[in-house]
Amino acid sequence: MITLKDVKENPEVDALIRGAQKQLNALGYTEHGHRHISIVSKRAGDILEKLGYPERTIELARIAGYMHDIGNCINRVDHAHNSAILANSILKDMGMPVDERTEIMMAIGNHDENTGTAISDISAALILADKSDAHRDRVVNKNLSTFDKHDRVNYAVTNANLMIDEKERKIVLELTIDTKLCPVLDYFEIFMERTMMSKYAAKFLKVWFELVINDTKLL
Repeated sequence: MITLKDVKENPEVDALIRGAQKQLNALGYTEHGHRHISIVSKRAGDILEKLGYPERTIELARIAGYMHDIGNCINRVDHAHNSAILANSILKDMGMPVDERTEIMMAIGNHDENTGTAISDISAALILADKSDAHRDRVVNKNLSTFDKHDRVNYAVTNANLMIDEKERKIVLELTIDTKLCPVLDYFEIFMERTMMSKYAAKFLKVWFELVINDTKLL
């Protein structure tokens, strides 16, 4: 069976990740490289693990998380769909059976808030993991005077923790935002769609989603 370790060691996957980040750097986007995908991969697996899913389902979620943004190497537009197609091709060459590849494609192809939604347990976990990664470490541009809204909001987030409470059946995203850099309202202006997508994804997993910013529960 193909594992996350196998995927990480695949030179084609690594080249696509690096190419994707190179293109997003040129476009001025936030970081979508090894740091981001590693966090998303771990969190997606952790969510399903804490909720008691089978070991293989957890591993497929981790693989989906690691490969979910490789389509950015083609174009930012439709990157979720391109990522899914590229992932299927690579995993097929690696020998992964079609039923597992299908689960991964479904999850990756539905992780973007503009075109997707939670349609499976793996896709729901991927959405929650992906949308939880707001942090100043993702800001590539270090010149504060030239920040756009996305840069400013992400840079203002100094801490982001995703907690899974399996007993209370809830997932809590806890953010610390430096309000001297960005008011909390700006976070919602940028991330409202992502927040609602996360709420629906949690509902798909039959858990509750909560958003806590600066120790205040907002959702």
